[in-house]
Amino acid sequence: MQQALYRRFRPKTFDEVIGQDHIVRALKNQINGGKIGHAYLFCGTRGTGKTSCAKIFAKAVNCLSPIDGSPCGHCSACEALSDPSNVDILEIDAASNNGVDEIRALRERIKYPPINVRYKVYIIDEVHMLTDNAFNALLKTLEEPPSHAVFILATTEPYKLPATILSRCARYDFRLVSKELLQDRLRKIFDEIGMKYDEASIEMIALAGEGSVRDCLSVADCVASFSEEGITIDNTLEILGTSDRDSVISLTDKIFSHDLGGVLEEIDTFVSSGKNMINFGKEMSSHFKDLLLIKTSKNYEKILSLPKDALTKMCEQAEKISSEELIDFMQKFSGIETELRYSLSPRTLIELVSLECASSGNAKKN
Repeated sequence: MQQALYRRFRPKTFDEVIGQDHIVRALKNQINGGKIGHAYLFCGTRGTGKTSCAKIFAKAVNCLSPIDGSPCGHCSACEALSDPSNVDILEIDAASNNGVDEIRALRERIKYPPINVRYKVYIIDEVHMLTDNAFNALLKTLEEPPSHAVFILATTEPYKLPATILSRCARYDFRLVSKELLQDRLRKIFDEIGMKYDEASIEMIALAGEGSVRDCLSVADCVASFSEEGITIDNTLEILGTSDRDSVISLTDKIFSHDLGGVLEEIDTFVSSGKNMINFGKEMSSHFKDLLLIKTSKNYEKILSLPKDALTKMCEQAEKISSEELIDFMQKFSGIETELRYSLSPRTLIELVSLECASSGNAKKN
C-alpha cells in the first residue's frame, strides 16, 4: 500500500517543522535546559504541525542524547519509542474517547511509571471534544500530576476548553504556514520522489493548501497520482476544479465593462468545463483583493509574485475601477461562500452576484 505524502514526510525532528519557528525555539530551549513542564496546549488550524510537534517533543524529553533539542533517533529510548507497541507515548483521540470513563481509566493508568524511558507522555488530540464531566476528571490529574507524566493537549478550537484547563497548560498557538514555505516543501518532496513539475503548479497547490501543510500535501498526492509524466498546471487545475488566472481576468473584464451577456457566457464556459463553483467564488473574491492591493500598495509585485503578463493585465484592470467598488465586489463574492456550499444551484448564485457586480456603478479611476 502506498503511503500518503503527508505521512511519508511527517517531520521527525524540530528542524523539519516549517512555519512554526516561535514554537520550535521555545520547545528546543526547554529540552536543552532540562526544564520540562507537565502540561502543554497546542492550538491552531488543522495541518499546521500540532501532532507532529507533540510526537517530536514526546521523544525529545526522553532522548538520551538530544541533538539541538530534537530526538537523536538512535539511542535506546528513541528506538523503544519508535516501536508501535510502546506504551510510554499514548495518543488518545478525544473525538471518539470523550467520556468521563475514558479519562478515569487514563487517571488509573497514569499512576504507573514508564517502562523504558523517563517520562510517560499523553497526547490528547481534539481535546475540545471532551464532555464536561471528562474535563472535570482531567482537571484533577492536571492539578496533581505524577512527576513522570507529561500531557500534551491538541485542539483546533481552544475557546471550547474550560478556563480551569487553560490556566494549567503552557499554551502554544500554531500559525498558518506561508505560501512560500509550502512551495519550498513541495519542491523538496517532488525532487525527492523524482516527480517533474512546473512552478505554476507548485504555486497553485500551495495556494490550495490555505496554510495547512497536510492539506497541501493531500492535494499534491492527488495531482501526482493524476500526472504520470509530470505535474503541469493543466493537470493541477483539472484536479482542483479551479480556473486559470486568465479565465478569472477575462470574467473580470466583462464585469468592469458591464457586459451582462459576456458575464453569463464566461460562467457557462466555467460550468461546462466542470469547474467547482465554490472554488470559483473564492477565486473571484481573491482576484478583487489582489486588484485592491495593486491600487493601494507600493510593494504589490513582491507580495503577489505573479507572472509578468498576468500582472500587466491586472494593473490595467485596477486602473478601471475604484477601491470602493473593489471592496464591494469582494464582500459580495465572499458573502456567498457559505451559501454556495449548501445551495442546490450554486451556478445561479454565482451568476446573480456576477451580474450584480456588472450592473453596479460606473467604472472609474480612484
